Amino acid sequence: MEKGTSVSTTDLSALGAELRGPLLLPGTDGYEEETLGFNRILPQIRPAAVVVADGTADIIAAVRFASRRGIAVAVQATGHGVSVPADGALLVNTRNLTGVRIDPRARAARIEPGVQWSRVIQEAAPFGLAPLNGASPGVGVVSYHLGGGLGPLGRSYGYAADHVRNFDLVTADGELLHVSPDDHPDLFWAQRGGKGNFGVITSIEIGLFPVSRLYGGGLFLPGEHIERILPAWRDWTQALPDAMQSSIAVMRFPDIDVLPEPVRGRFLAHIRIAFNGSNEEGAELVRPLRELVEPVLDTVADMPYTDVADINMDPTVPAVYFERSTRIRELDDAAIAALIPLIKEGADAVRPGIELRHLGGALGRQPEHPNAVPHRDTAYTLFAGAPVWPEHVQDVREFQERLMEEMEPWRIGGPFLSFISALESSPEHLRSAYDPQTYERLVAAKDAYDPQNVFRVNHNIPPTGWRAR
Repeated sequence: MEKGTSVSTTDLSALGAELRGPLLLPGTDGYEEETLGFNRILPQIRPAAVVVADGTADIIAAVRFASRRGIAVAVQATGHGVSVPADGALLVNTRNLTGVRIDPRARAARIEPGVQWSRVIQEAAPFGLAPLNGASPGVGVVSYHLGGGLGPLGRSYGYAADHVRNFDLVTADGELLHVSPDDHPDLFWAQRGGKGNFGVITSIEIGLFPVSRLYGGGLFLPGEHIERILPAWRDWTQALPDAMQSSIAVMRFPDIDVLPEPVRGRFLAHIRIAFNGSNEEGAELVRPLRELVEPVLDTVADMPYTDVADINMDPTVPAVYFERSTRIRELDDAAIAALIPLIKEGADAVRPGIELRHLGGALGRQPEHPNAVPHRDTAYTLFAGAPVWPEHVQDVREFQERLMEEMEPWRIGGPFLSFISALESSPEHLRSAYDPQTYERLVAAKDAYDPQNVFRVNHNIPPTGWRAR
C-alpha cells in the first residue's frame, strides 16, 4: 500500500462485485501482464489491484472506490508514457476499450481510451481522411492528446490537442462529465496539454483531415558526413511551406532483420520527410537534401497515408527505453558546433540516437480553442532515446545528462511535453515543461477538479498545499 493508506480484502471483493471486467490482485493470473506497459523502464510495479475496465461504469466504480479511501488511481492503456511506479495504487487498465466511430461528414472520430493510432488511421482511410497521429502506430490515442501530440501533419494543422472537439471524463470524485469549449471550459483547456492530472477520459472526439497520401519516407545518409549534413538540413528548414514536416535522427542502426539491409549496423543520418502536397513539389523541395551526399537508402516517394509509420520507423517492440528531450529556441552555428561532437560519439560507442524535429507552421499558432500546450515559439525539439540493456544504463544516463547540459544556452524550459519521460518525472522537471503562467493555471484546475491529488501516478501537477503521504 501507499504510505498512510490501506485497503482490505473485503473492500476489494466488494469492488470486484461491482465490476463487469476482472479485478486482479497480486498473485492472481493476469495481474503481472496487466501491469506491464510498452516501456519497461520502471521496475515491476505492484498496484494494490488492477481493474481491467469493461466500460465507463467500471472506471467510475474504480475511481469512487479509490477516492473514498485515499488511494491513488493510476491509468494505463499502452504504457508508452509510464512515469512513476503505481505501487499501492489502484491501476485502471483501459486497453480493452477499443471503440472507434468515424463520422466522414463531420470529419471527426469518436475514440475510446484503449485505441492505438494504427486503428484510427485504418478506419479513417476509406473516407480519404487522416488523424493527427504520432510517428509510432502503437501509441494510445487518448494519452497522446494529453501531452499535445506532435506528428507528421503537425506543421500543416498543429498539435493533435488543438483539434480535440470534446471528451467524456471521470473526475476524481467519480462523476462523469462531458467536456467541451462550452461545457467545463477550464477543464477543456487544462486536459489538452495537462497530461493525466484531471481525470480518466472514457471517450474523445477528434477532428480528421482530408489527407489520403503523402510524399514521404527517409533519406539515409552516411553519418561520417554529419558536419556537412546537419547545417545543411538546418538551412533547408528555414524557408519551407507549412505542408513540409521533417526531422533528422543520427544513430547507429541495430543489425536486425526488420530493418532494410543497407542500413543494418550502420551509423547514419536519417532525414524523415512528410510532405502534405504533390509529388512534384515534394521532389523539388527534397532535391537539395538528395544532392548533399549519396544516400545509402532513399525511400522518399508517394505513399498512402496508411503507411505513415514507415517514415520514422519507430520501435514497436516493448523494451526498456531511456529518453530525454527539450525544446531548442534556434539551431545556430554555435548550437550545431556543440551538438556535433556528441552526435559523433554514437559512431563508436553505445549512445542513444539524437533527433531534431522541425516545428513552426501551424504548431506555432494558437488554435481556435486555446489549450495548455506551452512554448509555441519553439523552433526545434531535441530528443535522445534508445532501448537500453542493464549494463549500459549508467553510461546512457550520463550521456543524456551531458547532452542537456551542453544545449542549455539554446533550450526553452525543460522537457518537451509530448516526449516527457520517466527520467523527467520530478515536480521540478514537469514545472519546467511549462511557462509560469500556464503552470499556475493548471494548478488552479487541479485545485478545482482533483484537490486530493487522486490522479498522482503520472507527471504530476500537485494541487495547492499538497504534501505526499
